[in-house]
Amino acid sequence: MKKTTRREFLKQAGVSSIVLSIGGKGFSAKSYSNIIGANERINMAVMGTNGRGAGMARNFQRFKDVNMIYVCDVETNALEKGIKAVKEAGGSPKAEKDIRKVLEDKSLDGLLITAPDHWHATATIMACKAGKHVYVEKPCSHSPREGELMIEAARKYNRIVQVGAQRRSWPALIKGIEELHNGVIGNVYFARGWYTNNRKSIGFGKQVPVPSNLDFELWQGPAPRKLYRDNLVHYNWHWFWNWGTGEALNNGTHEVDVIRWGLGTDFPTKVSSEGSRFAFKDDWETPDTQIINLQFGDKCLVTWEGRSCNSRYSEGRDRGVIFYGETGALETGHNGYRIFDLDNKLVKEIDSKDDIDGRDPSSPSTNLDRVHIDDFLNAVKNNRIPNADIAELHKSTTLVQLGNIAWRTGKSLDIDPSNGHILNDPEAQTLWSREYEPGWELKI
Repeated sequence: MKKTTRREFLKQAGVSSIVLSIGGKGFSAKSYSNIIGANERINMAVMGTNGRGAGMARNFQRFKDVNMIYVCDVETNALEKGIKAVKEAGGSPKAEKDIRKVLEDKSLDGLLITAPDHWHATATIMACKAGKHVYVEKPCSHSPREGELMIEAARKYNRIVQVGAQRRSWPALIKGIEELHNGVIGNVYFARGWYTNNRKSIGFGKQVPVPSNLDFELWQGPAPRKLYRDNLVHYNWHWFWNWGTGEALNNGTHEVDVIRWGLGTDFPTKVSSEGSRFAFKDDWETPDTQIINLQFGDKCLVTWEGRSCNSRYSEGRDRGVIFYGETGALETGHNGYRIFDLDNKLVKEIDSKDDIDGRDPSSPSTNLDRVHIDDFLNAVKNNRIPNADIAELHKSTTLVQLGNIAWRTGKSLDIDPSNGHILNDPEAQTLWSREYEPGWELKI
């Protein structure tokens, strides 16, 4: 074999040549040291650093084989937060507000995307076209069609795209899913996930001039243009359909992904959803209380419960998943899992003892992030599919997107289980994709 340079290797590290053996993979101290001890560094950029992005950029920079060379944000204060976070971890990044300029840098190997949801697919596809690998936070897309296009882009340009579904890399949970697949509770026919929080009212926003430190035009990017309001940036965009995707994708994506992983399913046959904005009367457009039901033929039923404004625990946890089977139940939380028999007797408990705050939007757990970043870097260097590959997470994301479509149309949806597409409902099918600001349409 001819000797290749670091740059040639990283640019050639494509998905087309990766061995397609996806499964539960834990990471030992030995595999971690393979990353940390490498001589070559992966040049990264981060997009979106007001909250979680700053923490994630810091976590990436802490790896000795990572060099966070750019921090990109359209708002001055957020940009400064990102710069500070990376410098705290020993980096010396450049500041840039326009991601398009960042992606022009030929020395850049990868992009961390922690910008708002409406940017995820656009930035991922732009990065793949520019020859960069991608770590994109959940949800991977704003609409199901975007997810399909992201897969197409990743494969066409031979790029690795990891989605921020950190639980896919958590050793204790990997072990629990393995036990589930090995029949520890027999045939599993029902799974339930939930998320709780205590969010306050966002009030009624006023249309005011855009702050001088924010490039609102670039912040909106691919989204159809709306006037600026004073209760939108930074976090409340989650609750507006033009930019956000509601609690179902903001947090439900995690639980539904664990459920789909555990059940070994792809797409459902029926989807329905109930709920509303019950807790407050304000500008919030998405449900603050929501139930999504997903039926997979005669195999199993899945339900997800979201309570954005009432933090009462379920099963003693702020969020979690329970699988119900023929001989018992398996419950997963942040750190591990518990197995119960049919008499409700606890027969096994695995707990990593890590401190994880499931309601912290910026950094639920440094260790949870670290093992998933480790997996991404390992995938880039060893030319393999990552634990949360875009093809897998598109499926999970589509499930909750279908729940939102069912809620927005007020209908029960029939679904093609081979690809997740909506059947015989033209109104619902219009929500499979989204509209874009002219000039920002997605092109592979």
